[in-house]
Amino acid sequence: MKYASILDRLAGLGGAKWELHSRAGDLAAQGRDIIDLTIGNPDTPTSPDLIDTAAAAMRAGRTAYSDGRGEANLRAALSARYSARVGRPIGADQFLCLPGTQTALYTVLAGLSETGDEVLVGDPMYATYEGVVAASGARLVPVPLRAENGFRIAAADIAARITPQTRALLLNTPHNPTGAVLTARDIAEIGALARRHDFWLLVDEVYEELVFEGVTFTSPLADPDLADRVVVMSSISKSHAAPGFRSGWCVGPAEFASRLLPLSETFLFGNQPFIADMTARAVASASVTARGMARRFARRADLLERKLSNAAALAVHKPDAGMFALIDISATGRDDHAYALDLLESHGVATMPGTSFGASLAGWLRVALTVEDATLERACNRIVAHANSFRKIGIAS
Repeated sequence: MKYASILDRLAGLGGAKWELHSRAGDLAAQGRDIIDLTIGNPDTPTSPDLIDTAAAAMRAGRTAYSDGRGEANLRAALSARYSARVGRPIGADQFLCLPGTQTALYTVLAGLSETGDEVLVGDPMYATYEGVVAASGARLVPVPLRAENGFRIAAADIAARITPQTRALLLNTPHNPTGAVLTARDIAEIGALARRHDFWLLVDEVYEELVFEGVTFTSPLADPDLADRVVVMSSISKSHAAPGFRSGWCVGPAEFASRLLPLSETFLFGNQPFIADMTARAVASASVTARGMARRFARRADLLERKLSNAAALAVHKPDAGMFALIDISATGRDDHAYALDLLESHGVATMPGTSFGASLAGWLRVALTVEDATLERACNRIVAHANSFRKIGIAS
């Protein structure tokens, strides 16, 4: 039987990247004591107030078909939120409401790029970016994110990869997996390139509210000179510890939203009204849930660095935001996938190999900061013991 070419483009870009996470689940099911640091599930439940809002909306009959753009009350709440944030009017007609950031990413890439186009993406990158670019038919062009620059994407590295086929630059700030946050200067330099070469700036800001104390978040959407080319995607999955509700959106120029609407309506005719009501309440003010998570994740990043700083051949890169930290294992000389698999099998700690997120993160591990402090400390002890076992047998210096 014949299949569409999109399936060939996506082959190997799905669940295969999460092999270590799946293996950890298998070992845990066998009764092994596994500490899973692979994925970024929030470490706190969804607020009861938000659940009560959704439940009340269902009881009130908010279960009918929705507006294709998203419910009017949610788009009004998002309009108020973003207008206040950027200091200029952002209209309700500039939003499309979609089930989570992932669907927003797919829709935006499908609507703005196609075969023959190139999409620049920072490397390392979130694991699904390769798939959403490939699905559109465009070619992903990796731009290295350098550790010596705090893993923030550099305008010079972008400029070196721009061609006449460049259609968009996909940014992620705060960044997964590195926790880097772009500065106002970074964005000004990137924006100048986008205007000069006429490409879109697509920005995944799902970790916006998980910025650590002392770090300033700046969105490209805040620059009025970029208003005709910036599309922001986000959701309540991280900020409100509500990933299972699948409630997200994209915001860009009004023309962009109108042009994308028929595309989004081919697979989703609006978001669920009762979830829209919950989301409207969530975005009406800053998330208390996010503030608590940010404090805990920053504290755990400090714990990780403190515990591993003297371990054999290991170094920690602390994030400025988000749910993850990075461990540099390059001095061991071992492949990061093999290292992560051995750490899981021999010491019961599940991490993500850096190369799951791109070639630039070879020799690194990503660890989630979403477990309790005591559990993370136990994981650190195991990671140190694992590293020392290599030193004893002469594998690592």
